[in-house]
Amino acid sequence: MEENVAHHTSGDFRKLLVPFVSAFQYEGDEVNMTLAKTKGRTFHEKICDKAYSDDGLIQILATRSKSQLNATFNHYNNQFGDAITKCLTVPEKYYQKVLRLAINKLGTDERALTRVVVTRAEVDLQRIAEEYKRRNNMPLDRAITEDTSRDYEKMLLALMGHGDAC
Repeated sequence: MEENVAHHTSGDFRKLLVPFVSAFQYEGDEVNMTLAKTKGRTFHEKICDKAYSDDGLIQILATRSKSQLNATFNHYNNQFGDAITKCLTVPEKYYQKVLRLAINKLGTDERALTRVVVTRAEVDLQRIAEEYKRRNNMPLDRAITEDTSRDYEKMLLALMGHGDAC
């Protein structure tokens, strides 16, 4: 079966499928919660980087039991506030929510705000900003201006493409 899958697929699709048909997957119900938390954070980092074909992610998906994967995905949902499938399929909705929560907190969650703006600046920040405006009735750059100040504000606006921010 492994040879057949390898022969009839290519690229990232092959990279994903071959381990599924060739790897041993534990079938028990035992769950390691520490591992679930660690792998949940790993998934989050890789999704933020759009590293969907990362060898580590594929190994997790191919070798962990259904119970362990369930615990990992539940931790991801609890820790980062969204189902993993939503983050993969509609990232701009996920990131606008992260930004909204970061900005609307009592005191800005600078870590979350910086992480999203910096990591998405050259990827899809414009789409995220459009989704933010659509969902919150306020442009993202205005929300950032109202919630931040000085060099931090200028840096975020510059990353958003406002050349006059500096």
